[in-house]
Amino acid sequence: MADQTNHNQAGEVAPSTVDKQAPSVAEEHAPSTDSPEPTDLPTANAPDPKAANPEDNPNAAKPAAASPKREKPAAAATEEKPAAAAKAAKKEKAPAVEDKPFVEFIEQDYLPALEKAIAQQGVQDLQVSFAKQKVPITGFESAEECWQIIGSWSEIGQRQFNLYFPEEDIQGKKGFSCNEGKKPSTLESFLIDERRVTLDLLVFGLVQRLDGQKWLGRN
Repeated sequence: MADQTNHNQAGEVAPSTVDKQAPSVAEEHAPSTDSPEPTDLPTANAPDPKAANPEDNPNAAKPAAASPKREKPAAAATEEKPAAAAKAAKKEKAPAVEDKPFVEFIEQDYLPALEKAIAQQGVQDLQVSFAKQKVPITGFESAEECWQIIGSWSEIGQRQFNLYFPEEDIQGKKGFSCNEGKKPSTLESFLIDERRVTLDLLVFGLVQRLDGQKWLGRN
């Protein structure tokens, strides 16, 4: 057995340590196939960085940030021209005479207009007064005083009319009475169906009522 062992040792060449180490060295330096390694070389499947969507391709070029818009300076307020201001002032309506205080309206506007309208109907000696007093009608003795317009003239006897304003407001309730030489017995409503009473309507309404009494003109 010893001879055979020596023969094998003498006739065979022992493998070189280089051959034993070569595979391990080559394997150590060979690239691994487990995971791909990034390279700098372009490939046919690589997307164009400029054309690719940045959300899908991290290598895509990001668009340049838009520069902020500059706000235009606010236009300076222009002063209103004097001509325009004067024109606007003309458009403003003057306050209506009916908006005056009650007593002022009656004394300054209604009485002069009423006297003129009745005179145009042929009445020459009209006497008109404006007073706050009791209603001269039977049954109203306990009523409070109220403003009244009292008109009278002589025409086949003494004719008198009273126009009552119990609310001191031309838009409020109004009454009328008339008599010829004796105490009036009836108090009538006056202009109760009108939405808004004006100076002209007050004059026309009373003249019409007196004409209906046959106290004016040829009556």
